[in-house]
Amino acid sequence: MPVPGSDLAALLAQVACGDHAAFAEVYDRVAAPVFGTVRSVVRDPSLSEEVTQEVFVEVWRAASRFDAGKGSPMAWVATIAHRRAVDRVRSEQRAAERDRRSAAPLIAYDDVAETVEDKLDRERVRRCLGALTELQREAVTLAYYGGYTYREVAGLLGVPAGTVNTRMRDGLIRLRDCLGAGR
Repeated sequence: MPVPGSDLAALLAQVACGDHAAFAEVYDRVAAPVFGTVRSVVRDPSLSEEVTQEVFVEVWRAASRFDAGKGSPMAWVATIAHRRAVDRVRSEQRAAERDRRSAAPLIAYDDVAETVEDKLDRERVRRCLGALTELQREAVTLAYYGGYTYREVAGLLGVPAGTVNTRMRDGLIRLRDCLGAGR
């Protein structure tokens, strides 16, 4: 039985020269540990298979860069596997983050649009209230912003309830016309 690391370096040298049979032998020897390394980082089985395939494509292309003086052939392949797996996880995380960010502005835009619309509505109501007579504005403000009933408004203003009803009716008609709500 051959020594595991010693002839793996020789096989990688042959792979660097384009030897398909040597690559098949390298694959047979390191496929299981490479997949295990990738699977431990990536977790998802189908993504792990994709990354493992990418690792072997890189081994095929980069075999000439293997330097036995810097480490064992198995460590070199395992390093490629680990780096590819980490890259894939980071890539997936960035994609998920981009998806979250792209959805967030829609919500924020809706909030901003609603806030602007509310502010414009309040401004129109203030402007239209300003167009009422002082007596109408006072009665409407007490009833709608103060929460008082018509009778309570009449008591606060010291006028008959019928007078408050008339001021309120006339004031609300003018508000409706100013705001364009009757159209």
